[in-house]
Amino acid sequence: MSWTPEGITRLKQLWSEGLTATAIGSVLKISKNAVIGKAHRLELTPRQSPILRAPSPRDTKAGPTKKKAPVIFTMADLTAQTCRWPSGDPKHADFQFCGRKAEQGKPYCPHHCSIGYVANKPKIKAVA
Repeated sequence: MSWTPEGITRLKQLWSEGLTATAIGSVLKISKNAVIGKAHRLELTPRQSPILRAPSPRDTKAGPTKKKAPVIFTMADLTAQTCRWPSGDPKHADFQFCGRKAEQGKPYCPHHCSIGYVANKPKIKAVA
C-alpha cells in the first residue's frame, strides 16, 4: 500500500480520536495491520494491547512473596513414607533424595513413580 499525505493525515486524526486499528482500517479501506505498521513507523502514541488483562486479585496482594528455602533430604531423613528418588552424584556434597510423600506401598512419590515404573509392553510373537 502506498501512503499518501492525505492518508497519513487522516490516520493521525483517527488515531488521536482513539479509534481502533480495525476501525481506522475500515475507514481507510486498508488492513488493520497496515494501520498498526504505519502508526508504529510514524511513532504515534502506542495503545495498550487489547489482550492484556487486569491483574487478578492474587497478583495484587500486598507485600513481596518470599521463596522457601529448598529442603534437602539426606539418607538419614528418609522414612518408609518419603520418596527415595536420588538426585545428583553420591560422591558430591549436594547429593540428596526427593523426600516428598511416597505412594502407598512404593518407594517413590507419584511423580517419580511415573518416571521409574514402565508398563510391560505386549510381546509380539514371531511368525514362523
